[in-house]
Amino acid sequence: MFNRQRIEPKPGQESVWDYPRPPRLETSTKHIQVVFNGEIIADTKKPLRMLETSHPPVYYIPAEDVKQEYLTQTNHQTFCEWKGKARYFTLKVGDKEAINAVWDYPNPSSRYPDITNHFAFYPAKMDGCYVDGEKTQSQEGDFYGGWITSDIVGPFKGAPGTWGW
Repeated sequence: MFNRQRIEPKPGQESVWDYPRPPRLETSTKHIQVVFNGEIIADTKKPLRMLETSHPPVYYIPAEDVKQEYLTQTNHQTFCEWKGKARYFTLKVGDKEAINAVWDYPNPSSRYPDITNHFAFYPAKMDGCYVDGEKTQSQEGDFYGGWITSDIVGPFKGAPGTWGW
């Protein structure tokens, strides 16, 4: 069983246990890059950051900063109680592909209209996801897509045994 006791953040760090529920969406000026099979798929300095209790941030990248020619929509969908229905995409570059590795909310709930025309990426399925040059760690599990950097502390939801957090 995982310990869900909040890790005390050091100066310059954030605890995911201080993030709100329902989640907060905020603008960011961090430089975000996503690399897959040696190709920079996404590159932006104007991401949105979704912050939810017990979860590392998920970055939503403006569509115009994503190389959409590498994306193919799949039939997979999920539903978030806060954001609404997500649709998924397979990412294929050369001979390498990641199925359902990217998602968006084409018609998000009225609470989060700003994530329209933004894509999110599962770090575990990419070669690298970078925040201001720092390669992120992926959130455990295959459902959430949080990006863990050195300025974020947990513990984080996602691993087996944490579903009920």
